[in-house]
Amino acid sequence: MWLYLLKRVVLGVAVIAIAEAFLLLMIHAVPGDPAVALLGPQATPEFRAQLHQQMGLDKPLVVQIVTFFGGLLRGNLGFDVFSQRPVADVVFEQLPYTIELILVSILWAVAVAVPLGCYSAMRRNSMIDQAVGIVAVATIAIPSFVMAVSALLIFAVMLGWLPAIGAGTGFADRVIHLILPAFAMGIGWVGYISRLVRASMLEILGENHIRMARSFGLSEWRIVTGYALPLAILPTVTIIGVGIAWLLSSAVFIEVVFARPGIGALIVNAVRARNYPVVMGGALVTTFLIVTATTMSDLINAALDPRAREEL
Repeated sequence: MWLYLLKRVVLGVAVIAIAEAFLLLMIHAVPGDPAVALLGPQATPEFRAQLHQQMGLDKPLVVQIVTFFGGLLRGNLGFDVFSQRPVADVVFEQLPYTIELILVSILWAVAVAVPLGCYSAMRRNSMIDQAVGIVAVATIAIPSFVMAVSALLIFAVMLGWLPAIGAGTGFADRVIHLILPAFAMGIGWVGYISRLVRASMLEILGENHIRMARSFGLSEWRIVTGYALPLAILPTVTIIGVGIAWLLSSAVFIEVVFARPGIGALIVNAVRARNYPVVMGGALVTTFLIVTATTMSDLINAALDPRAREEL
């Protein structure tokens, strides 16, 4: 277990380093001068040179990469070009909004999808099973961006039931502002997880120990909840870690559509403004979250499933 964890840490560090180095290369490949985009075409060459020096763009690319990782080892991600605040403060100020959105989206999706998957498996090939399957495939196929715009138009603009933009202030207000974004992000996962649980349940319900439990006269509810479901839900635990990456990419669109604060909107605005230190810091934290989530899902799956534990 500890050797596996050490390997994942080394692999995670390598992934983060490669992602940040690739992003620096992409930044240099973007046509145009960041100083012109930030200061305007009327800026004097002196001001442009000063901004180049401030952003480190006057140095060779290799030096910039070494400087960035050297600062990273010291806990220094640089400074926001506009506010002159440390990038770490800017990023971690927005991060809680994205985390709460992802957690709420995952929690409600799992809470709805698991019972749906179980019920579909217990009523295999029935009309309800077929209807759930059609709806699940439809929710998987519709992009979260389209779902977000549709939910915004229907429930916020046309019906006026829920707020359209922002994140709210107090606890109750923040919960209300989370409903539409979390619905748009999680609805696709309801379909995906429900189909995954259904397939796992059908496989497990056909195994010998389930037949043995039925022969002992146990009720179907007892068999499903006590024996089949704990095994059927294991693939869901694994896929949630992978889904964090998908949800983080969806958060970019969701936060922009609903004008919510968050790390996704922060990166988008920083790219538009050529605020490259914030782009690098936001991408670093996002990559770290993805690596951490996938590693944690594997460890949790290993703790719950002895078969997976033997493979570590």
